[in-house]
Amino acid sequence: MKIIILSLVTGYLFGSFLTAEAVSYKYLGKSIRSVGTGNPGMANVMSQIGKKQGFLVLIGDILKILIAMLLVWIITGRTNTDQIILYTGFGGVLGHNYPFWRKFHGGKGVTVTCTWLIVWMPLWGTLCCLAGGIITLLTGYLPLGAILIPLIAIPFAFWQKGTIGGCILILASLIMLTKHYHGLIRIIHGKEPKKFR
Repeated sequence: MKIIILSLVTGYLFGSFLTAEAVSYKYLGKSIRSVGTGNPGMANVMSQIGKKQGFLVLIGDILKILIAMLLVWIITGRTNTDQIILYTGFGGVLGHNYPFWRKFHGGKGVTVTCTWLIVWMPLWGTLCCLAGGIITLLTGYLPLGAILIPLIAIPFAFWQKGTIGGCILILASLIMLTKHYHGLIRIIHGKEPKKFR
């Protein structure tokens, strides 16, 4: 239980560091909340500030999850690796999406979720992320690809990681759904802008 709590708390704290916020202040001198869609994610930064800055956000969001996992792994004596990855990654998703210092209004969690899935289930996590990316490229709809990534991974999580892992991924999928709900509604009504097309 101590490892689970440490993993969740560490993941949450690292996840709540919004790289996009730091990049926006660095290059524009203002919060990302006042830029474009206001979402502290790579896509918003890339479209509103620049590709280089968007890439920095991508790298930062990946690293914060990896560093949190590594830190917990070292602190706990380099054991219980799978458990640490599971709970630290999920904590990171919670922190990124619901940072306490921003009144729990964070990003949409696509990069942090993908990072977590790939580390947790290298083969199936990578394939699910690729599938979501392909769907996004084919349809042009970012919300659709984002929601499908964790959703597709659920059966593999139950198969590879057991009931607890599968249930936690269901929670992560519900979080992704709530974050992209309005985008899905816009897709249904033909109002969601298409990307990459």
